[in-house]
Amino acid sequence: MKILLIHQYFLEKDDGGGSRFNELTKFWAEAGNEITVIAGMVHYATGKKRSKYKRKFIVKEQYDRNIKVYRCHVSEAYNSSFIGRLWAYFSFVFSSIIATIFFVREKHDVVLVTSPPLFVGITGYLVSRLKRLPLIFEVRDLWPESAIDTGVLKNKVIIKLAFAFEKFIYAKSVRINTLTPAFYNILKSKKNVSEEKLWMIPNGSDFSFSDAILEKFDRDTFRESMNWYDKTVFLYIGAHGIANHLVQIIDAAERLTGTKAHFVLIGDGMDKPNLINQAQQRNLKNIQFLEPVPKSEVFKYILASDVGMSVLKKTDTFKTVYSNKTFDYMACKKPILMLIDGVSRDLIESADCGLYAEPEDIEDIVNKVKIYLNDKDKICKQGENGYAYAKQNFDRTLLAQKYLLNLQNVVK
Repeated sequence: MKILLIHQYFLEKDDGGGSRFNELTKFWAEAGNEITVIAGMVHYATGKKRSKYKRKFIVKEQYDRNIKVYRCHVSEAYNSSFIGRLWAYFSFVFSSIIATIFFVREKHDVVLVTSPPLFVGITGYLVSRLKRLPLIFEVRDLWPESAIDTGVLKNKVIIKLAFAFEKFIYAKSVRINTLTPAFYNILKSKKNVSEEKLWMIPNGSDFSFSDAILEKFDRDTFRESMNWYDKTVFLYIGAHGIANHLVQIIDAAERLTGTKAHFVLIGDGMDKPNLINQAQQRNLKNIQFLEPVPKSEVFKYILASDVGMSVLKKTDTFKTVYSNKTFDYMACKKPILMLIDGVSRDLIESADCGLYAEPEDIEDIVNKVKIYLNDKDKICKQGENGYAYAKQNFDRTLLAQKYLLNLQNVVK
């Protein structure tokens, strides 16, 4: 099978961040399928290009066996302003259309588009019509709702147009994959998408990384090298943006000064300089900021920590999402301090693999941290519970197999 994937934020091999499709495509390629990826040149968190892409419009790369990537121009104005972000989205739409029409010579069986940003659907729709391919659209986040709730999208005209385009692209898609039960139900009941169109293949846990590293990982030596040896480490990995509202972790860290709690934040994003500045102004010694690390290394930090944290701003829209890193924490037998209500809260409570704290309620966050500080057995037990639950329900290898089978059924 030959799959054309349009994914603006498909990672490089040594990038940190959400790597859902890097792992899915690897599995599909190893199964003998050929994948062509249309991706952007800018990392979603930093908004910056690598030097090798400077003054380039389209760059073709052999990413892996059976996986080719066409890196397309994206404006670096992404984090500068709302207009800059829109220009970054539409610059990719333009360059990706050029790449798929004029550079990609291979014939494909299906075009798969993953959003956000929603506007990648423009490329997907045009390509599906021009090349007569079935269009599969994936909803990783409800957009434009999430952009509205976080204050990124305010212009009423653009909001109206975004909702209109969302309705259009759902209608033109042969199938729509959703990442959470909430997305599935919202599309079916509130957006009037036929249930026959809907799939639900969520994010999952990549045990191939965690299990392989666990076999030879010297946790004590790693912790000592990080000066974590006598601390209880609460680890956050992910974007440092407006949607994450990580200032609530700084507020909690300030309240927990003098305890064994040590907060480590790994990643990048437009709000990171502000967060570092706030921690420095408050003279906090129990919070540590680290640069993004590639997937091959990130599991070492998780395995060396004590508790993983999943954090988002308090909005109704985020009650519908699963945090990507939650599944990585589960694969590493770490309990989760969950600062996201809704389906994410339901997940950890069903698995008994973490504690929920009300987002932006500093008192509640502090109290839940103290529970872990005073109960090491709970850390161990919940970590084991999460691993077992993820093995049964969210093994990414099994999810990749299911996704591939669904794609094959579409093109039969």
